[in-house]
Amino acid sequence: MHYKENDSTGWIEIPAHHEGDGVFRTWHPFKDVTRLPIKMQLWELDPGASEGSHVHEGERELEEMYYFLEGSGTMWSDGDEFPVGAGDAVMAPPGSDHGFRNTGDAPLKLIIIWGRPEAGT
Repeated sequence: MHYKENDSTGWIEIPAHHEGDGVFRTWHPFKDVTRLPIKMQLWELDPGASEGSHVHEGERELEEMYYFLEGSGTMWSDGDEFPVGAGDAVMAPPGSDHGFRNTGDAPLKLIIIWGRPEAGT
């Protein structure tokens, strides 16, 4: 048995994440069938849209990885600000204050993977 999905369907619009600006389009492949201890989504943000600053710690401790596919933006983490674009990967460890914004003139498309870190790793 195998599962196959296609990104031409299943996209939904959600309000800006973590009090950011604009609207996100998201696609969560295999959401209802995966048993992995991680989550993965594709995100697409219009110019000017952002994921607001946020921290995952305590009971909500998460590690997040962002992989940028298309477009350009600015990401921030713990007071540092840096450009991001196609081919860039950024990891936000638990406890880091982070977020990003599409600063380009085209959609910013990325994959985000997140999960609870294992103790001792």
